[in-house]
Amino acid sequence: QVQLVESGGGLVQAGDSLRLFCAASVRSFSSYAMGWFRQAPGKEREFVAGINWNGDTKRYADSVKGRFIISRDNVKNTVDLQMGSLKPEDTAVYYCAKEKQAYGLGLRSSEYDIWGQGTQVTVSS
Repeated sequence: QVQLVESGGGLVQAGDSLRLFCAASVRSFSSYAMGWFRQAPGKEREFVAGINWNGDTKRYADSVKGRFIISRDNVKNTVDLQMGSLKPEDTAVYYCAKEKQAYGLGLRSSEYDIWGQGTQVTVSS
């Protein structure tokens, strides 16, 4: 069964850190880029961070650059998102996703075909 399962969300205060985890049951996981997206109430889903198949290329949304770090482990089939200096505007449901194209690294949600159920991150001021 192909699936992505996120965990690690929660309620934190502004300035705190939080680490999100994504466990993947995906065939040929190491061949695909993985991404983190988020969706706040009333807003569209947006790209947060992406990592290519072997981890040597990473992309970040401008809003999280310097604060978030994406990483992956192709042995454990996991992808993590370390979030620091959290702000209230980071509040959203965070989703882990798998890229459609092997060896690509897309920035748009339409380029990803498998999604997790999401994990809520709430940052209080």
